[in-house]
Amino acid sequence: MSFIIDLIKTIILGIVQGITEWLPVSSTGHLILFDSLWPLTPPEFFNVFKVVIQFGSILAVLFLYFKKLNPFDPSKSNKQKKDTFSLWGKVIVGVIPAGIIGLLLDDIIDGYLSANFVIAITLIAYGIIFIIVEKNPKPVTINKLEQVDYLTSLKIGFFQCLALIPGTSRSGATILGGLHCGCSRYVASEFSFFIAIPVMAGASLLKIVKYIMGFGFFSFSQLVLLIIGTFISFIVSIFAIRTLLNYVRKHNFTVFGYYRIALGIFVLLFFYIL
Repeated sequence: MSFIIDLIKTIILGIVQGITEWLPVSSTGHLILFDSLWPLTPPEFFNVFKVVIQFGSILAVLFLYFKKLNPFDPSKSNKQKKDTFSLWGKVIVGVIPAGIIGLLLDDIIDGYLSANFVIAITLIAYGIIFIIVEKNPKPVTINKLEQVDYLTSLKIGFFQCLALIPGTSRSGATILGGLHCGCSRYVASEFSFFIAIPVMAGASLLKIVKYIMGFGFFSFSQLVLLIIGTFISFIVSIFAIRTLLNYVRKHNFTVFGYYRIALGIFVLLFFYIL
């Protein structure tokens, strides 16, 4: 019976992860909030689970952009292959800041920053920032992904470091970075997808290794939950990515700013006032 309950939680968490990973609303924040209301036990397993199921979201990006991200595609010209290698180079440059800082501060983030109060404050703060940015947009100078250079990638990478604080949103931080650098909303969103691949893959691997070193290998039921959560995250992410890209063609991110503020206020009221 307890496994069935955990399975239901896993399905819900997979759906939440798949939807919120690519929207600028913080997937980790949503997962932690859900776990506060209906915990997935033991806590040590949830700390791994909430990161590992992000791998499903990564697979969704690879699935949707396989041709674009594959430098060995025989249908590509030599120039297109060179451009693809260049894109991967820019992605690697962009993940260096968050990779280094995340590795150094991983335990501090889990131990001190994964609190509902922190999540509420970051939800509200970045919600306000999104509204301000959209009311005072910078001129768009980068309309194509190919126009993103290495310096721009590095700048966006430093913005991604902000997402190490739960509630910030990795996609939100990188999208803000892209907008700050003059990217269109579409380019900022698309580059946010790509820069997530090595960061999230590395974070998943790190969490798995640290869990095994501290608590031993996963039980059969835990492996089943991880696989199911990852698969659901993969399927839902495909639809979330397509929906977001269609949305930003005609709309801005203001609605997400208001959503973040409303959710942050709800968290403060629910956990600390009511």
